Amino acid sequence: MRYVFAGESHGPCLTAIVEDVPAGLRVSESQINSDLARRQSGYGRGGRQSIERDTVQVTSGIRFGKTIGSPVTLTVRNRDWENWTDRMAVFGEEPEGLVREVTPRPGHADLVGALKTNTDDCRNILERSSARSTAARVAAAGIAREFLADLGVEVFSYVNRIGEAEFREESPFVNCVNYTPLDIETSEVRCPNAQATRAMIAEIERAKAERDTIGGTFRVVATGLVPGLGGYATADDRLTARLGQALFSIQAMKGVEFGMGFEVARRLGSEVHDPIVLDRERDCFTRTSNNAGGLEGGMTTGLPLVATVAMKPIPTLMRPLATVNMDTLEVADASKERSDVCAVPAAAVVAEGEVAFVLVNAYQEMFGSSCMSDIKANLKSYKARLRTMSR
Repeated sequence: MRYVFAGESHGPCLTAIVEDVPAGLRVSESQINSDLARRQSGYGRGGRQSIERDTVQVTSGIRFGKTIGSPVTLTVRNRDWENWTDRMAVFGEEPEGLVREVTPRPGHADLVGALKTNTDDCRNILERSSARSTAARVAAAGIAREFLADLGVEVFSYVNRIGEAEFREESPFVNCVNYTPLDIETSEVRCPNAQATRAMIAEIERAKAERDTIGGTFRVVATGLVPGLGGYATADDRLTARLGQALFSIQAMKGVEFGMGFEVARRLGSEVHDPIVLDRERDCFTRTSNNAGGLEGGMTTGLPLVATVAMKPIPTLMRPLATVNMDTLEVADASKERSDVCAVPAAAVVAEGEVAFVLVNAYQEMFGSSCMSDIKANLKSYKARLRTMSR
């Protein structure tokens, strides 16, 4: 299963097309809209969220609530387009007095994109590089999430750091599975701990008072996975590599760790690796810990997959940094427009979707992709074989 998406931040709409969708998958429009609403929420979001009320329109690939085996097309309308019809017109002459974006923002794609494409207006770059495009990605991921849910796999996320405020967990790569979506979603920053939530909000308020922005880290967790997804034989097979690529494809992500991550560099092997035991009650191999974050040798172990992702502060600042005016070549303040103070909680929702797509592809490679009934039958057979192997 893969997707392509099109659209600009202030264009008429964002569109995603999801291909290789198996037939017979039940899809919920309300669930996709719920994910879109989650992407728009979180303490520290900006004024754009008060304009947009993202909902999905499905125009192909689904009949009577089930996929029919053809590409699924999903559209999310941009309400703010009404305020940009002149500046973002598809056809016609450039309006007189058009305001061009000629003061690129440090930390954004503005300057490098303009140099790459030989344009004197960064608007052409920032419209597509804007994180607004993640609305289409979240909508597309709704299909992948439904696929995984049908196979008993859940993907969720939570914020564990904003600035200096950190949610310190005991055995986080095991205990994280005890959090419920309700614990997470009722928090203003999507952190399951009330004390840490208050500290994170204080960090966001501090950045807001200074007219600055702030980043943080979040965890994405997938439970219910079978062991052996991914591969070890080639570099492209390794699920670790695929997940890293998917997570780094999200705007502003600067670091990805699995399980203990960089902490393993400080530890001895006996403190890092997860001992293997035989669970006789469930008749399967398992581990006594999950420091690896559910991945060994590029494959899933069957334990929860845990990835921690670092997001940098948003580069659009209300107290802008110095830049160079592309017209005059003089020092200037970087451009600024409506932005967030912190989008870490929203980015976590986007990351859930990217992880979901990687996992779906791994399942389809092992168990087929034509229809859900065949996939489930093949998966059932595989689970039965694993039980036999553990004897």
